[in-house]
This record gives sequence, structure tokens and C-alpha cells, in this order.
Amino acid sequence: MLKVNARSYKLPAAPTVVVCVDGCEPDYLAQAVFDGRMPWLKRVLADGTALVADCVVPSFTNPNNLSIVTGAPPSVHGICGNYLFDVASGTEVMMNDPKWLRAPTILAALADAGKSCAVITAKDKLRRLLGHGMQGICFSSEKADQATLADNGITGVLELVGQPLPDVYSAALSEFVFAAGVKLMQTRRPDAMYLSTTDYIQHKHAPGTEGANAFYAMMDGYLGQLDAMGCVIALTADHGMNAKVKLDASPDVIYLQDLLDGWLAESGPGAARVILPITDPYVVHHGALGSFATVYLPPGADVVARLSARLSALRGIEAVLTRAEAAERFELPADRIGDLVVVSERSVVLGTSAAKHDLSALEVPLRSHGGTSEQRVPLVLNRRIDGLDAQRRWRNFDAFDLALNHAQ
Repeated sequence: MLKVNARSYKLPAAPTVVVCVDGCEPDYLAQAVFDGRMPWLKRVLADGTALVADCVVPSFTNPNNLSIVTGAPPSVHGICGNYLFDVASGTEVMMNDPKWLRAPTILAALADAGKSCAVITAKDKLRRLLGHGMQGICFSSEKADQATLADNGITGVLELVGQPLPDVYSAALSEFVFAAGVKLMQTRRPDAMYLSTTDYIQHKHAPGTEGANAFYAMMDGYLGQLDAMGCVIALTADHGMNAKVKLDASPDVIYLQDLLDGWLAESGPGAARVILPITDPYVVHHGALGSFATVYLPPGADVVARLSARLSALRGIEAVLTRAEAAERFELPADRIGDLVVVSERSVVLGTSAAKHDLSALEVPLRSHGGTSEQRVPLVLNRRIDGLDAQRRWRNFDAFDLALNHAQ
């Protein structure tokens, strides 16, 4: 029995695979199953365990992947976005360095207990965080051709998988994750494996469309192969996905930095600083626009209350919370968020300044995430677990608990 971040976990008796499908709104699965594209999942939904859970907010990739592998919210592990304002250095930085991680992972603990572990991610930005402290195999689809024994615990990945290096903006980036996972299970049979995809398809294709259904059909085939090898599989997601557009299909954006610069004109430009935690190097499909922002404000007796009231009055704003309120409601590290946290409604996204967002690469109407409207995600296991409390609030970071403690 392991204890990690105040939760206990049994060691796996069967190979255990936890899958995080990036951007997987539950309706994607429902539509693909209804269309007959996911026969394996249809059987699992009937004979296994099917729950709908909440992800953590902000509903972005890094906070949720780290919540899943630590079994804890961001207030414990410290990763509160893909991007943050580092107050100590006065700079805006990516949260892809393990120095930002404040808690150990379940995978590292399993490896320390003598279990063989593997992590395969689509994008390399997550690799170092997910593999921190873990002895084992850890590589990304994005840089599979660069994997070495010293850095990744494996070499010759392209030859093993039998597929070319995929383009970062493609469904193939996620397919490579699944294909590599199947090959590893066939050849090395790790005791625990974590697979994490990218949401390129979900940003471009709504549930039930051919593009989406084809993606989930592909995924279903690989998961069926893992199931046939005797794996316990837990399937969840880091966040959902929604259309963020006006009636004319143009992005429905509130540019917070432009608004605040106008409202605080007497304090000079840049008196407030808007941080968009969705920001990462891969902005072609979302333009760095999401439904969650954090705002650092200049000192002043009433500035927080005054600007909170003005922001709350805007059409498209769901919630404006103080630092303390947001830390409590969303289980966030208070020292890594601004004076205000702003969450937009389901069909609205938040930007900084209009001039700083290049939306020319958007090929389809904008779909994005980040708010509470993208919080519902699937939590599915290929084993029937009796006696679960259907009324409790399930979280995506219960995946390892269910897989290790109840599904073996």
C-alpha cells in the first residue's frame, strides 16, 4: 500500500493504464457510441463502470494532467495553469518546468515501490512534469525521434511503433500515443502506464461530426487491444470543449487588458496585468483564448472591489472572484493567481489585448475551454465496480484511486 498526497493506493495486480483524452467532452463518447464507431466502449459502458466527473478549474491541460497523476487538486501540486506570472522574477513563464511542482506523483511512488512505469504524452510540454521523479519510460509523440535511454528510458521509439514522427497539429499526434502504448504493453508490459493525448481534434470538430467520430473510432481500437491484453483501463479527460462564437461564427471575445487599460488610464498603461493560463506554444487551434483569466492589479484601497464590480457587469462574464475566493472555490494555490480571477460564460472567451491575438490561423469557428462550463468529463473503467456512491462528486483525479484500489 502506497500513500501519496494523503491518499492510499494498492499496488497493481494487473497492468493498469490510465488514459487522459484531452478535451473529451462526454458528448464526444456518446455520439461516437451512438454512431456505432466505438464498439469496445459500448461494451465497457454496459459491463464496466461509467461515471461523469468534474475536472479542476481552470479547465486546462497542465493543471488537470497533474491532478490526475498526483490524485490531488492544484492547491496541493501547485500547477494552476499552462502559464503564469512569476511574481518573484516579474516575468510571465510557461509552467512546464518541474520546479513548479509541489507534490510527488503516484507514478513516481509506484516506480519507487519497484513497479515498472511508463508515461507517453502527445506534447512535449507535459513530459517533464508527468515524469518528474519517476524511474521508467517517459516520452512524447512530438519528440519521439529524440528519445534516449538517459533522458526517456527508451530509444528507437519510431522503429518500435512503426509510424513516422507525427505533425504536432494533427490527429496522428494522439494516435501515436495509443499505438506506442499498445507496443509497450506487447513488448515490455509495464505495471502502470499513463497515456495523455492532445485536443487538436476537439478544438476543430464538434461531437458527432465525422472528424470527431473518426478520432474516437481510432482510439476505441487501441483501447480494445489493451483490454485484450488484460489491462485495467481508466479513461478520463483533462477538460471538455465548447464553441466560443457569436451568431456570425466569429470568436466571442472579451479583451480584458484593453478594458482594464481604459478603466485605469489614470494609472498609466499596463497598470493591470492580465494572464491567460491557457497560453502555450501550440496556439494555432485556439489563439490563446480561453474562458479563465487571472488579473494582477495595482495597489489601492478599493481597486479590487471597484474593478470586480465593473467586470461582473459585463455580458458574457460568469464569475469574478478575489484571490481568496478563487483559491477556495477552485482549490488553487493562492500565491500563483492574481488579485482577481475571471471566468467567462460557456460561449465566451477571454483575451488580453485584441492586437496580441492572431486569429488568422483559425480554420473553423473557435472551440475552446478553461471555465466551469468545460468541467464535466468522463470517468470510465473497463471493470465493474460495485458499491460506488453515485451521489458523491467524482473528480477526474479519482482515476488512479478507482483503477488501483477498486478495479484490480
